[in-house]
Amino acid sequence: MNRDSQHVQSIRQCVDAVLALVGREVVIAAPLGLGKPVLLLNEFYRRAVADPTLKLTIYTALSLRKPTATGDLERRFLEPFVARVFGSCPEFEYVAAVRSDRLPANIEVIEFFLEPGAYLHSASAQQHYLSANYTHAAREILAHANVFAQMVACRVVDGRSEYSLSCNTDITVDLLPHLDDMRASGRPMVTIAAVHPQLPFMLGDAVVDAGVFDFIVEDRDCRYDLYAPPNLPIGTVEHAIGLHASALVKDGGTLQLGIGELGDAVVSGLLLRQQDNAAYLRALDAFGVERYGAIGALGGTLAPFERGLYACSEMFIDGFLDLYRHGILTRRVYAHAAIQRGLNRGRIGEDIDAGYFDWLLECGLGPILDANEFAALQKAGLFRDGVSFAGGQLQAADGTRYSANLADPAARAALLAHCLAPRLRHGVLLHGGFFIGPKAFYAALADMPDAERGRFNMTGVAYINQLYGADQELKILQRGDARFINTTMMVTLLGAAVSDGLENGSVVSGVGGQYNFVAMAHALPGARSILAVRSTRSRAGETTSNIVWNYGHTTIPRHLRDIVVSEYGVADLRGKVDHEIVAALLNIADSRFQEGLLQQAKAAGKIDRDYRIAEAHRDNTPEALERRLAPFRKQGLFAEFPFGSEFTAEEIVLAKALRRLQVRTARPAGKALAVLAGLWPAAVSQRVMPCLARMGLERPAGVREKILRNMLAAEIANVLAVDGL
Repeated sequence: MNRDSQHVQSIRQCVDAVLALVGREVVIAAPLGLGKPVLLLNEFYRRAVADPTLKLTIYTALSLRKPTATGDLERRFLEPFVARVFGSCPEFEYVAAVRSDRLPANIEVIEFFLEPGAYLHSASAQQHYLSANYTHAAREILAHANVFAQMVACRVVDGRSEYSLSCNTDITVDLLPHLDDMRASGRPMVTIAAVHPQLPFMLGDAVVDAGVFDFIVEDRDCRYDLYAPPNLPIGTVEHAIGLHASALVKDGGTLQLGIGELGDAVVSGLLLRQQDNAAYLRALDAFGVERYGAIGALGGTLAPFERGLYACSEMFIDGFLDLYRHGILTRRVYAHAAIQRGLNRGRIGEDIDAGYFDWLLECGLGPILDANEFAALQKAGLFRDGVSFAGGQLQAADGTRYSANLADPAARAALLAHCLAPRLRHGVLLHGGFFIGPKAFYAALADMPDAERGRFNMTGVAYINQLYGADQELKILQRGDARFINTTMMVTLLGAAVSDGLENGSVVSGVGGQYNFVAMAHALPGARSILAVRSTRSRAGETTSNIVWNYGHTTIPRHLRDIVVSEYGVADLRGKVDHEIVAALLNIADSRFQEGLLQQAKAAGKIDRDYRIAEAHRDNTPEALERRLAPFRKQGLFAEFPFGSEFTAEEIVLAKALRRLQVRTARPAGKALAVLAGLWPAAVSQRVMPCLARMGLERPAGVREKILRNMLAAEIANVLAVDGL
């Protein structure tokens, strides 16, 4: 793949050149999330809109968009916030067309993972959704695409440009090895890199040769602000789930976390466990963890971390950096099966000594190293900088050659003194496939020295998400005591999970990597799959249970059941028979729905007719959760924004007030009462005025604005009273 790339200074110039190569049918693929080159995709889209003879198909996933308002109050809240936080970040022009079902007939958008809940009412998105495991995305692209494009990072070292896949190695690392074969077969495949100066230059597998790209675009217009979503508040439910899940994580193990507030809540729980273990244990006791069986029996540990964790997660969330900074993400893994096996067994350590020779010989290497064995050990960091393999010998940085005979005492002494590093050098703390996060997250990665940033290895999703393949032995050795923690929407009383869609076929998001992680948990020694579920959901003023008797669609089948965590506790389902599964899930259901669920299970003959839910589990209510958290919140624990916030103090209050108002007005009767109440002005305290000013309602003009002001002022006052502000 050592070809010359064409450097272009303009998006338009690049699109012109690509169309000249591939013709009038463009099937362009781009990574999910942050790594999509927005302006390039927009230019292809505009060309197809303007020219119906140009057929355009876009293969991608998770097309990010900035928050948008659906009403006047939301607009007043969101527009200043979005302008401040997202800055010059552009929108994908095809997204609005897909959401409104206004795509031209010559344009098709196919996604394998949708923004959660954003496309439920889009016929175009629902009809063109590609249901595929994340690990199969590269295969689908190879089968269909003739153009592949993504954003990359670039830096100049000693006068030479270097390129990194940065935020999205997920699909690209898996795709690139197949490009030469495609081209050799005569099938066109054009690859495009769009350089973005704000992307962190990630090392390891993310670094690629310029020759893998046909075009490298360095357009000045591509210096827009990166998509950087803010940290969202972590509520009581999320904190409770995170606390329970954190107790299941084993010191010295492996951690994978899914996207969203629940992943952040798990990080928060782990940090509390590490930084204030006494408070952590008191919190667990307050939530009655003992009701769900011994944590040790579930494979968890409660003490602070000594050996630390290694992360293997398709999404590198910013919470992993918090775990790293606080001494939790500290277990390094190495790209060599014999070395990793020796470390796991305690036969060797990260400090290199003469014992390494005996261990490598015992593992079948040598006794005289060959070039392939040397290269593999070099990748793992066994040797010093500048050491090479030449003429069957090891050559030190000064040019001196030494015998490669690991069994010869004299050669061993020389190699230790001149060729082997004092300590293993290329340890990895995290393997990740993509990242998205707040601005501070990108800045923290960019500001790290290379040696530190290199510990976070962005690589292909096939390596992270699945066990089988060429690296199977190494993956097993690295992923000891793994905990794969993911979110699900619903769980049935027989242990199946619903994570991606509804029973009528509507797609909420996508399978992503969840199935792979669940299956891997059953294949790896000591591993567990943990599915986190909020016990209820509320919509239009109505609350329903997320633990259900049965459902017409499942993402994770019941035979792959493992651990389920709700805000009310932990249900260990692995190896259990049906009546035990029913009982365990009833114990972590909201008490408002327990009896109805129990009666459904009894009617189906899945639990004894005389079974009763124990009293210890009959206080599963939101009010009980708040009571349990209240004393800890007074101590500053379980904060809404434990990792900081892009929201101002007024915006935090306003967000709560707007949510309260949304609930009150969800039904026609509630909306009418709220409007009527708004007709009568009430005194507004000085504490409320800054929030009204932020919404432009401190001096309302006209009857409508006065009603909005009065309605909102009442909710702001309630929030301030509840929060004690």
